[in-house]
Amino acid sequence: MYTPLLTHEGQVDVLDRLDFVLRNITELRQEVEELRKSLQHLAAEIVGEVKSHLEESQKVNRRRRFPFPRERSDSTGSSSIYFTASSGTANTDDGESEGGYTTANAESDYDRESEQESEEGEDEVSCETVRTARRDSLDLVNEDETHLILDSSVEEGMGQLLQQADQLHNGDDQEKREGFQLLLNNKLVYADQKDFLWRLARAHSDMYEITEDTEEKKSYASDGKQEIEAALQKWDQSAECHQWYAILCGQLSEHESIQKRIQVGYVFKEHIDKAISLKPDDPKSYYLLGRWCYQVSHLGWLEKKTAAALFEAPPTATVQDALQNFLRAEELSPGFSKAGRVYIAKCYRDLGNNSAALLWMNLASELPVNTKEDAESKRELEEMQLICEE
Repeated sequence: MYTPLLTHEGQVDVLDRLDFVLRNITELRQEVEELRKSLQHLAAEIVGEVKSHLEESQKVNRRRRFPFPRERSDSTGSSSIYFTASSGTANTDDGESEGGYTTANAESDYDRESEQESEEGEDEVSCETVRTARRDSLDLVNEDETHLILDSSVEEGMGQLLQQADQLHNGDDQEKREGFQLLLNNKLVYADQKDFLWRLARAHSDMYEITEDTEEKKSYASDGKQEIEAALQKWDQSAECHQWYAILCGQLSEHESIQKRIQVGYVFKEHIDKAISLKPDDPKSYYLLGRWCYQVSHLGWLEKKTAAALFEAPPTATVQDALQNFLRAEELSPGFSKAGRVYIAKCYRDLGNNSAALLWMNLASELPVNTKEDAESKRELEEMQLICEE
């Protein structure tokens, strides 16, 4: 005879508990959805506030000059390294102010005192006062001009930011770290800008080179690859995006199997070829293609067998192909890199032209060590020189 495990009252209790759990799950989902929307709204507000701040600063400066233009001697540079850097030296033209307005030859004492009080109190102006000044200043310009000023302010701020990022990228390891952090701090503001995104990917590549920990290296390469993938979806005609996508794919593949590295090799060459077609005067792309050709020409037996098993047409390249690309990079930018000249010497050595190899070894010795690749090539150069001396 069948006997129920639970009495009727027990079944009711279980059903009540299940109903309670389901209600809580539903409420939790609603709360999570509300939280997600709130975070999206907050992010949009932050971006709006930042852009509004840039516009307000431009408006306040404009309103203080108009309609009573005055001669100014102070710098327009911002103290923030994240949004704007120094705009340059002060204007020394006696006939015009820094904004391009004609200065008054006879300025009243009242105007001078008002300007002095305004400048002394500028750093103490509250956010609400700035917003009020912005609303008042809108009466002086039409809506179209307001948008132009905002776009100009954002563009100018990004231009100075990117210039600073380029300088830090060309510096030492500490400066590269500062450049990486600088770009991360501004990602929320400029994440929809092509020239910002490929530099952010480049900064991830810099961090990959600097970091010693294997897991951190993989993380930097993976994150940078995601950044540049997003950029390529919008800007497929950007040579820099293709170039840094190839570089980050190559860096990430260094921690993968032989099969994966060979697969990535095809992707690498595809994007470098695309970068060259879009920007044929960039020596870096030819240097990278030369590296690819040289590595393919020196594939080992196991790698060749793996490539033949995976692909109907395994990658092919010769030392002569590599040499032509390295020489093209040198032609476009003489002394482009120490590593490039060392590779030229290695190509000539492999081709049996020892006199040309010795010439390029000497030329490579003249260049400083600027990158990690240069440091590695310096050690190779020293070994080659020792062999030649023997």
